[in-house]
Amino acid sequence: MPQYFTLQEANTALEIIRPLMGEVQSIRNEILANQPEIWSVMERSAGNGGNPTLSRMVKSFDRLDELIHQIQGTGAQIKDINTGLLDFSALKDGREVYLCWQYGEDDIAYWHEVEAGFAGRQPIELF
Repeated sequence: MPQYFTLQEANTALEIIRPLMGEVQSIRNEILANQPEIWSVMERSAGNGGNPTLSRMVKSFDRLDELIHQIQGTGAQIKDINTGLLDFSALKDGREVYLCWQYGEDDIAYWHEVEAGFAGRQPIELF
């Protein structure tokens, strides 16, 4: 059974999540910036035992994995790592919905029906 959040609980969880997601976005940008070099390094290092760039990036991937697990450990569901989109399961009139937050937003300002997704976000005032 999923963990259900009140709006206040979800916003409190964001105090932990915001800096973690900030670091996720930083690592994501580093990976994307180094993507052409990473692939060529991976191809070359497959047979020769390694490369310093690849070793550095492996540490970044390990940290990214750790951050994702920390975020998920709060009960939040990562929906899109590229945009930093998260959902928190909540109950509205006895049915499951999502409180929705995207990296860069201050607090939770939207919610949506489970099947509606991001496109169906509604202002939190309608929650």
